[in-house]
Amino acid sequence: MARRGLSGLDADLHAALEGAVMQATRADFTLLSATGVSGGCIHTALRLEGEDADGTTRHFAKIANRERAPMLVAEAEGLAAIRAAGALRVPAVIAQGDDGENAWLVLEWLDLEGLSPASGRRLGAALAAQHRVPQARFGWEKDNFIGASVQVNGWSEDWLAFWRDKRIHAQLRMAMKNRYPSRLIDRGERLLADCEAFYRSHRPVPSLLHGDLWGGNASALADGTPVVFDPAVYCGDREADLAMTELFGGFPKDFYAAYREAWPLDDGYATRRDFHNLYHVLNHANLFSGGYVEQSARLVEQLLAEIR
Repeated sequence: MARRGLSGLDADLHAALEGAVMQATRADFTLLSATGVSGGCIHTALRLEGEDADGTTRHFAKIANRERAPMLVAEAEGLAAIRAAGALRVPAVIAQGDDGENAWLVLEWLDLEGLSPASGRRLGAALAAQHRVPQARFGWEKDNFIGASVQVNGWSEDWLAFWRDKRIHAQLRMAMKNRYPSRLIDRGERLLADCEAFYRSHRPVPSLLHGDLWGGNASALADGTPVVFDPAVYCGDREADLAMTELFGGFPKDFYAAYREAWPLDDGYATRRDFHNLYHVLNHANLFSGGYVEQSARLVEQLLAEIR
């Protein structure tokens, strides 16, 4: 039977987390408990409670097998990039590492609540401010992750080429490996051959994107400060972030009003929104199969009809 630490965790993991927090904060820390919480779709999510020189303290931790360590590294780097942009609140990264068996990411604990009209409005304005921070190129310096899938990156001067090749075509290759219907692949390739039509009047500039901005990855503090987390960052067309906010349930209408007040969207956004969201629908198809495969096929046909 595995030895257990004071927290109830395996003794080795208990010691590793306790030591990681102490090293990162350069202060004494005694880990007393580790309680499972929501937020662990891919990883195990825990609330760590302990004591330091100031008394009781809490942290949020994600724990995974060592093989998934690159996902936690990428998440920490994404949070750091958004934090450095200075427009959006994210949980502070406390510690990230592994012990050869387990990998972890320890973050600041935040008491979060759902977005209200007021906090949604603040989020819309803050997201527009982040999107306005100048970026040199489209892409990112290394591959990261969108959910459990590798998100292919690299740098590009051409947004449409980047989106076509690194996003949609990469997902179509995965769909082919998964032996999804050949019609989906063939029609998807046809769409990519003609998708320049969507950008005839739209010339995006590079913006730092959250990259996975659906409703489950945004909340607010009690004072109404919006908070985002679980990013899949890269520099891209700001419309890609806005598009995803509409994919799985949407955000408060005040969010969209505030964003558009701060930075109006170009004509043709509705069609480009669906083109951007095809990436996420295809990714869900590749991860979960089921109805997402048919949804992807329908979306491809809908977009092809916009070109004709």
